[in-house]
Amino acid sequence: MPEVARTYEVRTFGCQMNVHDSERMSGLLEQAGYVRAGKDAETADVVVFNTCAVRENADNRLYGNLGQLAPKKAARPGMQIAVGGCLAQKDRDTITRRAPWVDVVFGTHNVGKLPVLLERARVEREAQVEIAESLEAFPSTLPTRRESPYAAWVSVSVGCNNTCTFCIVPALRGKEKDRRPGDVLAEVEALVGEGVLEITLLGQNVNAYGSDMGDREAFSKLLRACGRIEGLERVRFTSPHPRDFTDDVIEAMAQTPNVMPQLHMPLQSGSSRLLKAMRRSYRQERYLGIIEKVRAAMPDAAISTDIIVGFPGETDEDFEETLHVVREARFAQAFTFQYSKRPGTPAAEMDGQVPKAVVQERYERLVALQEEISWEENKRQVGRTVEVLVAEGEGRKDDATRRLSGRAPDNRLVHFARPGQPVRPGDMVTVEISYAAPHHLLAEAPPSAVRRTRAGDAWELRNAAPQAAAKPQGVMLGLPTIGAPAPAAPAAEPGGGCSVC
Repeated sequence: MPEVARTYEVRTFGCQMNVHDSERMSGLLEQAGYVRAGKDAETADVVVFNTCAVRENADNRLYGNLGQLAPKKAARPGMQIAVGGCLAQKDRDTITRRAPWVDVVFGTHNVGKLPVLLERARVEREAQVEIAESLEAFPSTLPTRRESPYAAWVSVSVGCNNTCTFCIVPALRGKEKDRRPGDVLAEVEALVGEGVLEITLLGQNVNAYGSDMGDREAFSKLLRACGRIEGLERVRFTSPHPRDFTDDVIEAMAQTPNVMPQLHMPLQSGSSRLLKAMRRSYRQERYLGIIEKVRAAMPDAAISTDIIVGFPGETDEDFEETLHVVREARFAQAFTFQYSKRPGTPAAEMDGQVPKAVVQERYERLVALQEEISWEENKRQVGRTVEVLVAEGEGRKDDATRRLSGRAPDNRLVHFARPGQPVRPGDMVTVEISYAAPHHLLAEAPPSAVRRTRAGDAWELRNAAPQAAAKPQGVMLGLPTIGAPAPAAPAAEPGGGCSVC
């Protein structure tokens, strides 16, 4: 009788880099013979936690999840639990002490060791803790099980050379290390060959790419090179740092047709005084100057940002400066965070910690202002005709509304009426925007055109395969919801941004 393959589940917390790493963990496990657990499976044979350390209560969240699994593991001989990611890198010596039923602990630098550590733990019947102090292999060079057949992350660098006082990421992911441009482009070309239409270039500080190679224009050159790849229709990147955002990057964005008119550029605070305390190495004038140049080159670009409310020492005047930048920049959307201490960061020891009630009041005012601006900016889209990349799982109410959803070139979410002909995730539809809400657009008339794509073919092939019967489990990003906060609690779990900042 053939041996039944062991099942796995990867639970992801944190930023885009963690999502990218989790796709590699899944690929490694499948290469080793594991099969993804079905959506309805109560517990997989192997459960992997890919953790985030940027939140104050990240450890409580992890141990709460581990505690829920403890009785299930006790009742299932052979079940294994692994903990990786930033919290594992940070708390390597405490995880197995606080949760002795964990089998494997691994860090951000040795993702590729996961299958080996699981097998070693099974054979030796004891926990395996292995944390590398430097990167063993770029995540993008490892096998992958991508969540989407039509869109993909491509890592251009890992690590960060900045020293922001609120951020612990450089201590956990190390100094910035760039991939060679040829390796990045080879991966992009391979993905396009598999049917991918959209790629997102990913780095902790993506537009500092090239500092490791001594080429300050390396990132703009990379964008232009992506523009020459046949079949690649959409290029995005996240997240840039205002300090490194140079004019040549703006020119490359404007002049490369497949680079989308969309930019996510973290602000964190509009107060130059606080930016200095954060060690952000730019000031309000510099930030607004970049926005002005981007809008001059790409008038219809949608710009989004991250903002921290309540950083230590923030005064009413500092907060008003943030509101001023929000009004001037007119962000399409903003991820807003209430500051909370991150153990091990300089900001956690600073004087002037702002009272919770004050932070909450400021946060609600900021969210209300951004809601108003987002809605006004979205109303400007009404009447426009856009081509939408049909997505899977973007519209939570699609079944009830009999609509489909996808992303416009500027990354705005669009819900649209189902066309008369079949359409698949990865296909393109042309629609006219008829209604705007603060966080989505609606096209009530059927699409005027449907373009079947290789990406749609790839989606169809994946879903027709027997091994694809189980739907992806998804990821828990730990990001705040966008919009008005709930009456009883903040809309966002307190935090100060994620690791790509």
